[in-house]
Amino acid sequence: MINNNKKTGAFIVPTGVGASIGGFAGDAGAYAREFAKYTNLIVNPNVVNAGGFSAITDSMLYVEGYSLDLFFKGEVNLLTSENNKIGIIYDKAIPQDVLNVHINTHNAVKVVYGVDIAGYEITEEDVGVEFYVNNSGISVGNVKNIETIGKSCEKLLSKGCDAIAIVCLFEDAEEDNPEYANGQGVDPVGGVEAILSHYVSKYYDVPCAHSPAFRTFQIDSEIISPKSASEYITPTFLPCILLGLSQAPKLSKDLSIGLNVKDIDFLVMPHNSLGSVPVFECIKKQIPVYSVLENSTVLNVDAESLGLSENVINVLTYADCLDRILKS
Repeated sequence: MINNNKKTGAFIVPTGVGASIGGFAGDAGAYAREFAKYTNLIVNPNVVNAGGFSAITDSMLYVEGYSLDLFFKGEVNLLTSENNKIGIIYDKAIPQDVLNVHINTHNAVKVVYGVDIAGYEITEEDVGVEFYVNNSGISVGNVKNIETIGKSCEKLLSKGCDAIAIVCLFEDAEEDNPEYANGQGVDPVGGVEAILSHYVSKYYDVPCAHSPAFRTFQIDSEIISPKSASEYITPTFLPCILLGLSQAPKLSKDLSIGLNVKDIDFLVMPHNSLGSVPVFECIKKQIPVYSVLENSTVLNVDAESLGLSENVINVLTYADCLDRILKS
């Protein structure tokens, strides 16, 4: 999965911050796939997840946000992996008919793609997910009973699973952002999804990703924005995270093996969401950071506001960015 004749970098679009590219449903995927033709590429799930589709390719390493931070800090290495054994955690609050749809979905992914789904656990108690968009326009939320996820995770890990998919019940999100279907605003579920996946990454050191389940699984027949369309033509978003997790790299605290942050040649970010661990660590380690002006978020945290204008390379478009990386 790592071609040593290619440069290796990271293409990140933060979740739940209204990115104009990558803030919807797999709409950054085509951009990342172009990078992955010519480079080895680390992506966060938000970049490639697209409901019933996935933009993942063999040249990509699918790494959840908390694990990305550890990697860029130099605390873990990434070990490339294929056909991970995946365990699925289902929230007890999911109604039986919705759960059945998800079980049929994971069975279909297993049969069609050969993904190794070892089994699933239903949490002992309701997880209790709450989510909303705050006054700054950022997706946030709370999890009332996150420990019940941990108990199910431990059961799956004891059965030999080495990657974890999480599916929790979310109440209908439309009232939190009615414009999302029109390709505007913020994905209202993104922030709390990060809380769920960060928890598993932090305490169990395994690749993980989350997919929401909704009580209503009727497919919408209205024409909507192409940016959001992939989430409106399927009753479950589970396929994309299973495809990503199937080849997600394992995390190693043995820094003598695998891919180390010192092997990274570049980091690509939306131009005004630069206040993150990967950015600061790359600057500290003198790894080039590219700020893409065509991709904006609600954060307004750019190189100038951080006093990093001399450390960040501004480029107009992702195409310009890739061209510059390949010529450098």
